[in-house]
Amino acid sequence: MMSFVSCAPRLARAALFAGLLLTVGLAAAPADDGLARVQQRVAQVPVLRGQFQQEKQVSGFRNPLRSQGSFLLAREQGVVWTTLKPFPSELVLTRDRIVSRQRDGGTRIEVDGRQQPALRSVNAMMFALMSGDVKALTGTFDVEVESPADRTWRMSLTPKSRALAQAFTSVQLRGDRYVREVEITEASGDRTHLVFSELSETPVRLTAEEAARFD
Repeated sequence: MMSFVSCAPRLARAALFAGLLLTVGLAAAPADDGLARVQQRVAQVPVLRGQFQQEKQVSGFRNPLRSQGSFLLAREQGVVWTTLKPFPSELVLTRDRIVSRQRDGGTRIEVDGRQQPALRSVNAMMFALMSGDVKALTGTFDVEVESPADRTWRMSLTPKSRALAQAFTSVQLRGDRYVREVEITEASGDRTHLVFSELSETPVRLTAEEAARFD
């Protein structure tokens, strides 16, 4: 993701990005036919690895901010975002905390989600998505789904809560077996576009080095 170096709101946005990616884990019985079709199409995997490219268009700036790197998603642990360009950094999200650090470990910023109500709510939503709690998804967002016959799908999420609506106005997702693209429109007018590629389900277990990155 982008280089996250200071404030909790920016880390909360990162947590939401990760939570949206984790919709690949939908597994509960949805109440909506559209969500049911998405459930049938997406992969149910314990570990997912891949690459990402992020483009953020900031209001008032002509050129977008671009970053790229890799991610590691583990259903039981959380998500590790490793930014390679333009500045190396790493963001680790678990159920109770968010850690931002330089790749060399020189700078480490940790936010305890249990002491930050906004972060706690975002993390709760993230893990609800990861565990397939569709009731939590529809309780947090107004959801519209398009699922044509070619096995692809599109999902539009509009936040219901005032807290999320103050940060985001809408979230668009596109995918097939996996989430392929996410576009987030913030209340400020800024837009973030994420594209995921080179997605892999193997190996199905974390290596020792990967597991250590969640510490």
